Amino acid sequence: MTIARTALVSLAVIALAGCSRSGEIDATGGIIAVRSACPTAAVPAYTGDITLFNPATSRDASAIDVVADITNVRATCADGAQLYTEATFDVQARRSDASAAREVTLPYFATVVRGGSSVIAKRVAQVTLRFAPGEYRTTATAKAASYVDKDVATLPKDIQDKISQKRKAGDADAALDPFASPEVKAALQRTSFELLVGFNLTQDQLRYNVTR
Repeated sequence: MTIARTALVSLAVIALAGCSRSGEIDATGGIIAVRSACPTAAVPAYTGDITLFNPATSRDASAIDVVADITNVRATCADGAQLYTEATFDVQARRSDASAAREVTLPYFATVVRGGSSVIAKRVAQVTLRFAPGEYRTTATAKAASYVDKDVATLPKDIQDKISQKRKAGDADAALDPFASPEVKAALQRTSFELLVGFNLTQDQLRYNVTR
């Protein structure tokens, strides 16, 4: 498998009104909007579990060898010259034959998606599961990390000003939602990122997950 150069991206802080809560209206009628510093960490559909068969070409239930699932995805973010984002997750696995000790190594990916559809970086790594003799289940922990300059995900000042513009009752634009503006929507999409993790499945494995 090819390992892409690590260039995972996280979000910059956009706090347009101090520590107030998102969606509040301030004393002068301005709309307060607060965005998280970190991308949303998630598992894409159909990539959160993997099934190994023995023999590998079989898809019968009786041939299921090992099943593993990604769970407990957690993300943290640290500020600095660059923003550092780290996602950790557990891989829980079970096997059908517990007669002997065994190690199973599974590939997983970490991908940054911009604007909901544009993949800007991908890295493939591995997690090793260790079963003790007589043990049917085991758990391992894995992680993905990323750095990015703050400017990559920061809304331009004119867009920030448009969102936080003071609005008073009686003004022509008092009832207008700034987030409905095409210009604001486009800027929000450009600065929205997700850190996605999942098993790096083969086409056959992905097809099995989709069609079972």
